[in-house]
Amino acid sequence: MNGKRRTWLLRLGWALGLLALAIGYWLIPIRGQVTFSSQTGPWDEPWPRCRVNPSTPQAGEALTVQVTDLVAWPNVLATVNGRPISVQPWGDGRLGRFTWAFVFPAPADDALEIVFYSHCDSGCQERSTLRLGKQPGAPTPGEARPASQLCAVAASPTRDWHGRSGWDVELTYARLAEERFWGIDDLAWRVQQATANGLHVLVRVDYDQEQTLPATGDQAALTGYLDYLRRLARDARLAGVYGYVLGSGFNQASSNAQANGRPVTPAWVARLLDGYGEDPSHTDNAVQIIRAEHPGVRVLVGPVRPWSTDQDSDRRAAIDAPWLNTMNALVAALDEGAQAKLAAGYALVAPDGFALHVAGRVGELGAAEPSTDQRRADWNGAQAGFRVYRDWLDIINAYATTRGLPVYITATNTFVTDEGVPPAQNYPTGWLTAALAEISREPQVQALCWFLDEDRSGDPRWDLFSLTRQPGQLAAAAAEFDALLRGNSTP
Repeated sequence: MNGKRRTWLLRLGWALGLLALAIGYWLIPIRGQVTFSSQTGPWDEPWPRCRVNPSTPQAGEALTVQVTDLVAWPNVLATVNGRPISVQPWGDGRLGRFTWAFVFPAPADDALEIVFYSHCDSGCQERSTLRLGKQPGAPTPGEARPASQLCAVAASPTRDWHGRSGWDVELTYARLAEERFWGIDDLAWRVQQATANGLHVLVRVDYDQEQTLPATGDQAALTGYLDYLRRLARDARLAGVYGYVLGSGFNQASSNAQANGRPVTPAWVARLLDGYGEDPSHTDNAVQIIRAEHPGVRVLVGPVRPWSTDQDSDRRAAIDAPWLNTMNALVAALDEGAQAKLAAGYALVAPDGFALHVAGRVGELGAAEPSTDQRRADWNGAQAGFRVYRDWLDIINAYATTRGLPVYITATNTFVTDEGVPPAQNYPTGWLTAALAEISREPQVQALCWFLDEDRSGDPRWDLFSLTRQPGQLAAAAAEFDALLRGNSTP
């Protein structure tokens, strides 16, 4: 009797602990109408099986879910309406059945979707799904969202896209895979929110903070980065990702602070992306790894930082400027790597497009800046403002395997490093409208992403760039963004 009482008390304590953790985690209200089923749930297979208690809970009441299966799955996780929640084993599996349980407050008024995953250490695999309450019906053809080129980096989940299918750019770090916000679980939640809003999601994958890609020649770091790409591509929660952007601004010293003076070279980036310089039979490169796990997702080359002189290349572009030479060396190496693979009989080995960093140097031009050439004689005719995107396109279209590939402007605003004035202070009304009109005339450009919408990581450095916070002149930019989504050229 004492042993049974101790067991009962242990289970009670465990359940109460889970409840406390769950209540602390589930602070975001869920909207909609919920009707809970009294049945065990419409699982797609006889196993696993689920028990929900109570079957008709009141809003905020502790809802306990138990999942039982015939296999002791490793590294399990559950999501409730997309939010990750930890799962604990229940019982010892002596009867050949293994049970996991979790507790959370019942939502007030929404359909409930509970998904159970296994193997989350290498990319969560969906084991089964339980849906309770009234589920939204499939959209009719008339409800299809028209596409927009407008995009926001770190798009706010509360932004009204006015029925348009725009774009969102999110960021994750391979070295912070298990950390809050930057890790894979919070990333998956943000992706789910964005796709539920009808957005195309681009995920930028950096190696670590202040180290955009593994340092040149660091094979251990390269392996870790490629393993994380494989995990992302395999994870069922990220199936809706449109494309992965690999790194950003590798030609800038501040993006390689951990490299101990070893710059990330164009040849190394190409080796990482498509295996340039390696035996064509080798598959340890980003394109082939991601393609093997998620054939439909795009693999995009991360942007080169414009106007940075931290790195140059002997492989000169048509316009001889350090950032353009670096871009030219990168695209040439990617082309050679893809050509070598094709000659050896391997298909689908080239990247699917390029992410571009494009900023406006407004000066006295104001809203006319995006449609104005700013060629600098001291830069041998290189563009100094928004039309640097044309310099990037000229290089991309100069090589056989990259010619005509789509490009995505994944970061734009009116901040340039050498001037140091944030958009809150220098944004001229009408600039975003003019920038969208400029790129809409170029069919290769798919997206124009303002950096940024809403920083949810808690970093105050980006407040003067935020469309959601709208300090200073950004109130005008935010009004334009909204007006353009509504189909108007003026707020």
